[in-house]
Amino acid sequence: MVRRAVVKGVGHYLPERVVLNAEFEKTLDTSDEWIKTRSGIERRHFAAEGETTSDLAIKAAKAALAMAGMDGNDIDAIVLATSTADLTFPSAATMVQSAIGNTSGYAFDVQAVCAGFVYALSNANALIVSGQANRVLVIGAETFSRIMDWTDRATCVLFGDGAGALILEAEDGVGDNTDRGILSVDLNSDGRYKDLLYVDGGVSTQNSGMLRMKGSELFRHAVEKLAQTADAALEKVGLGADDIDWVVPHQANIRIIQSTAKKLGIGMERVIVTVQDHGNTSAASIPLALSVGVQNGQIKQGDLVVTEAIGGGLAWGAVVIRW
Repeated sequence: MVRRAVVKGVGHYLPERVVLNAEFEKTLDTSDEWIKTRSGIERRHFAAEGETTSDLAIKAAKAALAMAGMDGNDIDAIVLATSTADLTFPSAATMVQSAIGNTSGYAFDVQAVCAGFVYALSNANALIVSGQANRVLVIGAETFSRIMDWTDRATCVLFGDGAGALILEAEDGVGDNTDRGILSVDLNSDGRYKDLLYVDGGVSTQNSGMLRMKGSELFRHAVEKLAQTADAALEKVGLGADDIDWVVPHQANIRIIQSTAKKLGIGMERVIVTVQDHGNTSAASIPLALSVGVQNGQIKQGDLVVTEAIGGGLAWGAVVIRW
């Protein structure tokens, strides 16, 4: 028997304020058509004044707990992926822990920018497989609207705010690729490319900074590395593209999503796409898309799901899950 981390619940939350592309036409040399053509994005959600990343994460966590039929104290660990935590410390994860009434577990944040949720899933899987936890709440939550340069039309129109959450629980499997749960993980980073996507400030510079991106170079790395990491994760468990029911990619840009699917040999009818409605929500984009996919009746128990993401660092990776 092999110990597996099996999905028991999923949920998401989006801020109430919806911002259409047309709103940017008032302040920037841009248009709805320009944004849609280059990114596929039609709208995104922005957090209200005073609404924080942990506020979004708490609502997503409560939705996932409700779906799983659990309460806060049923959870052993909380792993929260974010680059936009409320405070330098404590972690946003401990704020979620307090809000859901968890007094017996432990909580921490991970930071791998847009690849953050993949890294968080890997951490949660390791906690369960090693026996350090039986139930883990995994969250991706961001308020990227707080780090935008509103004069830079190449970046500020691309990002949005939101949160998604997943609950994993230990179950015994037979040890082959028919088991439910996380079957394999592939993680990578290469600091030589740290200048392709970054925020030009931080605690040690005493400046919160704004997001900077070299989009065309990032695009080339993204398509190549996302296809490679998905293939690597599948190969680890003897599976291939034909076995995939759903690819749930990081929702950065529809052209990256389409190009990566083509490189993987997957038709777009097997790809969950939410970028048109959410924009790029960084670490929140994959759990948001998973939740929407389940809500829409696309992802069902037993489906083979491949998630893949890339972000600043560069950091990238993929997770293969039997839902």
